Amino acid sequence: MSVGAWLRAARPLAHANIAPPILLGQAFGFASTGTFDPILASVAFGFGVLDHLTIVFANDYADRESDALADERTIFSGGSRVIPDGLIEPRHLKLAAIGAAATLVIGSAVAGFLLGRDLLPAFAAAALALLYAYSYEPFRLSYRGYGEIVQGLGVGLVLPLLGWYAQTGDVTRAPYDAFAPLVMLAFASNILTALPDHAGDARAAKRSWPVRRGEARARRDALVLVGVGVALATQVGPVFSMEWTAAIVGPPALAVLLAFGWMKEGRPVLPFVTFAAGAITVLHVAWSVALLVADSRVRGALGA
Repeated sequence: MSVGAWLRAARPLAHANIAPPILLGQAFGFASTGTFDPILASVAFGFGVLDHLTIVFANDYADRESDALADERTIFSGGSRVIPDGLIEPRHLKLAAIGAAATLVIGSAVAGFLLGRDLLPAFAAAALALLYAYSYEPFRLSYRGYGEIVQGLGVGLVLPLLGWYAQTGDVTRAPYDAFAPLVMLAFASNILTALPDHAGDARAAKRSWPVRRGEARARRDALVLVGVGVALATQVGPVFSMEWTAAIVGPPALAVLLAFGWMKEGRPVLPFVTFAAGAITVLHVAWSVALLVADSRVRGALGA
């Protein structure tokens, strides 16, 4: 086993699904309180790293048989394929997943105790429960057609709520209305990453959204969800000037338009996924920047 094999198993590019929602949750916290604690930010991002490693290692182990049926690995999907390619033994990857999960739980408990964030272990438990339900029996929801819902809740709700809680210490006043489009975008993200795996998932009897709906309709569904999610970002959370609103939604809207040009079935799927998934990440980052640096007025749950 080489360092390169473990780096491949860690799938660092996939962390783009984890860090931006945590950042955005913290940015909402700053917009509400006017304070930003770098130590608490480090804890939140550290939680994200451990959660990410647990997810990619555990999913690679759980999906080792179906990944072997996939045509190829892409930067977005197909797992790391370190097991089918014989780079890492399954038992070693399983142990790495258990180690990352244990570190997440223990680290959350210690940090929560030392920093007055008693609910951090609950966030760790929620993240691990969703992961287990997503990939493992008796649930294995990703194979039964509910993976999109699990990812929507995990990435679109748990992670931004973690970021908010890290900075504010209070989950009762969280901007749940602003998290609604994030759940929708995380739901869409699951569809997007499943698109390149469509053929392999069908052979493995994995009822992903593209398998159930067909590739053409799955592309359309994902793009509609991303477009609606981007549009909803202007209707929730603090109100910004027209210039900042345009800065938040303009770049992701452009990415949606670029993805539209690759939507038809038969056109290469990777450019479509790149632009559509890019719209999601760009929205998270642009919205975070605006919350951290721009003047705004409060509305919705933040004003409660």
